Amino acid sequence: MSSGKKKTNAGASSSTTRTAAKSHGISLITVRARDALAVVFTVRLINAVCVRTFFQPDEYFQALEPAWNLVFGEDSGAWLTWEWKHQLRSSIHPTIFAFGYWIVQHFEGSGMPPMTKAKWLLAAPKVLQAGFAALSDWYSWRLAERLYGPGSAAAWSVLLMALVNPWQWYTSTRTFSNCFETTLTAMALYYWPWEVLGTEDDGNAESKYSSIPIFQTWSQINNLRLSLILAAFAVLLRPTNVLIWAAIGTLAVTRATLTGKSPLTLRNFLIIYREVVFCGSFVLGLSLLADRLYYGEWTFPPLTFLHFNVAQDLASFYGENDWHYYLSQGIPLLGTTITPFILQGLYRSLDSENSNWPVVTSNALKALSFVVFTNISALSFVSHKEVRFITPLLPAFHILAAPYVTSFFTTLTNVTSASSSPTLGWKRTPLLLAGLLVNVIIGGYLSYFHAAAPIKVVNYLRSEFENIHPKHLAIPQSANITVDEDFAQELFALFLTPCHATPWRSHLVYPALRARALTCEPPLHTSPGSLQRQVYQDETRRFYADKVGFLKELWPRDAPGEDMARYIVGYEDIGPALFEYFSSIGPGARHKVELKRVWDSWNGLFTDDDRKAGRLVVWATGFYDTVSPIEP
Repeated sequence: MSSGKKKTNAGASSSTTRTAAKSHGISLITVRARDALAVVFTVRLINAVCVRTFFQPDEYFQALEPAWNLVFGEDSGAWLTWEWKHQLRSSIHPTIFAFGYWIVQHFEGSGMPPMTKAKWLLAAPKVLQAGFAALSDWYSWRLAERLYGPGSAAAWSVLLMALVNPWQWYTSTRTFSNCFETTLTAMALYYWPWEVLGTEDDGNAESKYSSIPIFQTWSQINNLRLSLILAAFAVLLRPTNVLIWAAIGTLAVTRATLTGKSPLTLRNFLIIYREVVFCGSFVLGLSLLADRLYYGEWTFPPLTFLHFNVAQDLASFYGENDWHYYLSQGIPLLGTTITPFILQGLYRSLDSENSNWPVVTSNALKALSFVVFTNISALSFVSHKEVRFITPLLPAFHILAAPYVTSFFTTLTNVTSASSSPTLGWKRTPLLLAGLLVNVIIGGYLSYFHAAAPIKVVNYLRSEFENIHPKHLAIPQSANITVDEDFAQELFALFLTPCHATPWRSHLVYPALRARALTCEPPLHTSPGSLQRQVYQDETRRFYADKVGFLKELWPRDAPGEDMARYIVGYEDIGPALFEYFSSIGPGARHKVELKRVWDSWNGLFTDDDRKAGRLVVWATGFYDTVSPIEP
């Protein structure tokens, strides 16, 4: 009896020890994950501060301008593009940044000095987007741990690739909807139950279904719900995101190329169907309500988006690309130095017979490859293409490349004893360092030097406005603004650049700082392929076709009052046209303007638009220094 009692106690003690060890292991994993998130957020915050260049207008005009308008009102000077006037965009994305503006506006009763508030308003979107970028990297790493194992070299390489990827450094902290879509996609993929694609064969040849249960606990079902909710928001934000989930769903149902047993019993299928309907309806309801509050009427932006950009083909108005654009430029730009490993991962993921991965991992990698193939194929049929449209594929790229990056640059040392664990070593170190150096050079140049002038010029104009009109820096502007001797709400800046070539109110900040820029509204009234669309010329094209002629239209002789600008902004190639117009024998001689070059900045080694070649220049007209401005 005594011996049996001791054995029982020993067994209980052993069980308790195993439970405690397991609990301790989970605790260590949680702490490690939390610490990693803190480090990644710190890196992305530094990243956000270092990015001081202009990339694409949507960073500002599809996020920050509507957010600014939402917080500060219609009289705040925010520029709402045609997409917002025709309800093509979901209000969810700008509402997030509006929350950041709202916090700054109401911090301590909004008693901070205007110039201090302006700095915080500039910083708020950067902090928020740094958080989203960090979550994208972190969830990509967590998904890699699910597939390759916690603490595995392949999983860690996913995080490191994300942090040193120059495209990520250049774009992830920018307020693009594509960047937020990438974050939502990475999170949704992490919570997705990859077991639905197939599990290990249980040896029962009579059944095509696995005996390993799924959706047996509330935790599993809640993860499915969270994945579906995040995916639904991503689809509402960018309708093309549906391609990702259609690919995964199609593969789960058809089981093409998949291995193992399918767990999609009737019960599990009905659970997934129920949750898709429930979560989709929930997100759709929230979206409809949010857009109803924002637009003032019931509307469904994704449907309008598809109508204008696909059915009406208005996206092509902003440029067309070759069918192979994403293959020849998109993937290489996203992957840069790891592109060969991405291609290797895409190819090897289809080789199921020689795969050493567990069934769940092997099937998940095939699904991620299928997602890449279907997205690239479908988007290649759309005439207007941009690299950022496939940015949500980056988590898949990094995960697919991870094993091959790891095996190429690392090695496991020989194990000397049964109790010792393998030690990770490095190989091809010079090549690794060279690749990292290339990434640093590319990321550093693009983030700090390339097309930096558009950011610098709005900062310069804002600073000039602060010096010239220190009494009119209220944010928001008072409804009963008074016109005094030193201020008459003059047109402070006129931008004669390609449309949307600089940030707007999110960087000009002060509502009293009036500015005007060339527009480029698409021909909404025309049909695809019509002669009207072919000959249509927007304001920007008309200006560059005949600069002096456009200036005559801008300031016609018979106008009751001339809205002359204090500063004119443009690339240096428009200088001759300006001096010709304002010369003593030119059509603008009556303005008595003597242009003076007061600021200019280098804009990078190359440009994708010849109209942006050369230095960006600010000319002072001197108009308000010599002539009393006409009251509006």
